[in-house]
Order: sequence, then structure tokens, then C-alpha cells
Amino acid sequence: MKPHYAALAGFLAVSFAVSSAQAAGPTDPQIAAIVVTANQVDIDAGKLAVSNAKSPDVKTFAQLMITDHSGVNKAATELVQKLHVTPESNPTSQSLQKGGDDNLAALKKLSGTAFDRAYVDHEVAYHQAVLDAVDSTLIPNAQNAELKALLVKVRPAFVAHLAHAKRLQSALGK
Repeated sequence: MKPHYAALAGFLAVSFAVSSAQAAGPTDPQIAAIVVTANQVDIDAGKLAVSNAKSPDVKTFAQLMITDHSGVNKAATELVQKLHVTPESNPTSQSLQKGGDDNLAALKKLSGTAFDRAYVDHEVAYHQAVLDAVDSTLIPNAQNAELKALLVKVRPAFVAHLAHAKRLQSALGK
């Protein structure tokens, strides 16, 4: 299996993990950990892509991921501090971190157009999995109104990121 397909397969497993690992539904502290981890994973991949991508469009997209996801993490961190909630590591946040680490390891083995395609393919799969999790698990299970409102507020950015990644994927000849 090609390295970037292995990373994609691992990431698609994340969407299953979100819906099944916590059959009773994640708690607000677990949701907070999932949100922060999901954003950090994309920030880390974006930083690697800014350094390693060949295409200026991919570099621009990667910088957007760093900026936008850093903003979401800042808002989430401020909210959990305000609510006196400590993010709680859980199987989903751990799976997200492992998937992110596996993706970075696979991407580091690539260069040029192969890197660009693998990074963008991953961004498409990742943003779709995150949107699925936000819609099916995180928003429905968030108990705190402010946490739920934050998830609802940032959802359109994830939709826009997915659309942008799909456009890049098409331009790169997927």
C-alpha cells in the first residue's frame, strides 16, 4: 500500500472511531480534547506542507490550515478555561493523534508532486471525516450550549476547507 494511502486508510478509521469508540457519546471534556487534537493534527500537517510542498497553491492552502485551525484551537482553549473544563484524553483523541503522526511520517518520505498529492488527498479525507464526526457525534453530544455553539460556528470553515482541498485535488490531477 502506498504510504499516503495507508495514512488515508488510518484517517478514515478515525471517523469510525468517533462514532463507535464512544457508543454512549463523548462527554464535553472528551469533545474538547477531540476538537483540540483534530485541529492540532491539521496544524502540524500544514506546517510540514508549508515547508515541503512544491505547488505554491498547496503552500497557500497549508498556511490557511495553520491559521484557521490555530484560531479554532485558541477559541476552544479559551472556552474550556472559561467553563473550567479540562480536556480529557479518550480513544478518539488518541486515534486522531496516532493518525496525524502516521500521516506526518508518510508525508516526510515524499517530495515534489507526490508530496503535494498525498497532503491534499489526506486533507480531503480528513476534513470529510471531521465534518462527519462534527455532525453525527460532536454537536449532538455536546451538553454545554457554548461548546455546542462553537462547534456549530466553526463547521462552515471545515466545509470551506473541504471544498478548497477538493479543488486542489482536482487541479493536481487526482
